[in-house]
Amino acid sequence: MSLSLSLTLNGQPISAAAGETILDAAKRAGVTIPTLCHDPRLKPAGACRTCLVEVKGERRLHPACAFPVRDAMEIQTESARITRHRQTLLSLYAADHRLNDTRHPDNELESMLDTYGTSFSIEALDSPRAGREDPNPYITFDEELCILCARCTRYCDEVEAVNAIGLTHRGSHTTISTVLDQGLMDTTCELCGGCIDTCPTGALTEKKALDHLHKPLEKIRTTCNYCGVGCQMDLNVADDKVVKVTSPPPGETVNDGNLCVKGRFAYDFIHHKDRLTTPLV
Repeated sequence: MSLSLSLTLNGQPISAAAGETILDAAKRAGVTIPTLCHDPRLKPAGACRTCLVEVKGERRLHPACAFPVRDAMEIQTESARITRHRQTLLSLYAADHRLNDTRHPDNELESMLDTYGTSFSIEALDSPRAGREDPNPYITFDEELCILCARCTRYCDEVEAVNAIGLTHRGSHTTISTVLDQGLMDTTCELCGGCIDTCPTGALTEKKALDHLHKPLEKIRTTCNYCGVGCQMDLNVADDKVVKVTSPPPGETVNDGNLCVKGRFAYDFIHHKDRLTTPLV
């Protein structure tokens, strides 16, 4: 990668490559820009608006995850304007999100609220977003934790290319569902669990892990032995039991943050056959 462009980021000169986004360049320079809808494996969406930054000469704030860099660009990632926008946005997210009663340990929104705060308090709203009772034995969806960032549906489309889930309905009724609200076992879903890994709030999670959400988990890195790819996976252990299997972060291992059904749910099938109603495919 040729770093042929010269930029100014928060008053400091940095180099960037043509085609990079502001988020890419900032990350390499060690500058943190908060995001909720971004996943490096997916095409930029600019949906959550938490990564907006100021670009000199531009009237509007721009999403760092989707805005390409150009030579001599001057970027500001922290300012009074950005703070005001970010805190107002987080205030709106907090009003449409279940908080405090059952804090999910993987909830990036709650971590962002703790870090950046809100500008005002809005009484929590009762969202009309529909939930789903899905009889599949592996994955559950909690509509009260969903922020409609669409990372799960984009992963299902762009990485797995099966389109088992999508955004359904319109307006405040928009939710994550399947065609005709079918159970995942009746769709094209391959039960890879990628939707779980990419979800920033824990709205999608493993059913078997629900009883262990708030217990300290020890992660043990191992290699999946179902094929010759050599995918790395983390066994999450609580009370001397494996409660779920997760993938290392994207970019760290050969599987780039992805797992298939054999790696993710095989432990369930082998050790808890009595709990399952449908065998692995």
